[in-house]
Amino acid sequence: MRSYPSRPAGLAVPAAALLLLLGAACPAVAADGEPDRDFTIEDPRITESSGLAASRLHPGIYWTHNDSDDGPYVFAVDSRTGRTVATITMRGVGEPRDVEGISIGPDGDIYVGDIGDNLDGSWSHVWIYRFPEPKNLRDATVTATQYDVKYADGARNAEALMVHPKTGRVYIASKNEDGGGLYEGPAKLTAGSTNTFRRVGEVPWVTDGAFSPDGGSLVLRSYFSARVYGFEDGRLGESRAVAAPFQRQAESVTYTADGSALMFGSEGARSGVVRVEVEGGGKPGSGQEQGKPSGSGSGSPAEGGAGAGRDQGEENGKGSMGLGAVIIVGVAALWFALKRKRGQG
Repeated sequence: MRSYPSRPAGLAVPAAALLLLLGAACPAVAADGEPDRDFTIEDPRITESSGLAASRLHPGIYWTHNDSDDGPYVFAVDSRTGRTVATITMRGVGEPRDVEGISIGPDGDIYVGDIGDNLDGSWSHVWIYRFPEPKNLRDATVTATQYDVKYADGARNAEALMVHPKTGRVYIASKNEDGGGLYEGPAKLTAGSTNTFRRVGEVPWVTDGAFSPDGGSLVLRSYFSARVYGFEDGRLGESRAVAAPFQRQAESVTYTADGSALMFGSEGARSGVVRVEVEGGGKPGSGQEQGKPSGSGSGSPAEGGAGAGRDQGEENGKGSMGLGAVIIVGVAALWFALKRKRGQG
């Protein structure tokens, strides 16, 4: 057994101070193994995770899918380990073109949005696939219902599919560098005929979105920022910035099943999913202006747990980082001073 020289007891004081101060400055870190914290998607098959949805039946499980050219697959990933615990193959849906979004409705069904169109209007219609969330987590093939979708004002690119958790109505946010639109589907989707989505609001550049569990808020993210909107009677309300983490290709977002946090995901091999706390229930006007990264430290460093949102989120993120730096520098100075004093004595 290797032995190590004993450390002077006096040097334990700065170390203890560092732990106490950092504990006060940062959110509490969850113990290993707890669900709904930062995690890394370990499955080598998932290299373009472009949508996330928190399971309603299985705590700590997140449903995701690859981007284009992957096939009719949906994966259940355990946030406690980052491992895939079930692969669902959809049958009866043809060959998916560009799957970009996933959401779970109040009926417990999973909705998958084959809604991407990188040529901004090259396809006259897109598709939504739907199947019940499996009660048992194991590899399975399921029969999915396919819905044909078009937009009332012409074809467009989109990456965000959201099902309202109370009404069951489906919404799509289009993606455009000059600003997109929020599109509302019919009260009930119909298989075998075209479902026309109509523009009901204006939104910024959007790569994904999700409703809060109570349906009162809608989060929309882009590559560098995110905003939470109040949502009532099918229309967007007041909005505020949220501290979205910096990620190499920021493609997905969902609320945790209890609505206490947002989970931000990215594309890429072993991509990280970062938890950002939601204060005040995540509703604009609640008196809380900022979501905060959990700081659990289990995500990939390349994905960045520090807030990188613009507007208010960006400023608050810088403030938190500055406080942490001051604490570390101060404790380090104290440690070296004590060490020097011992050397002189």
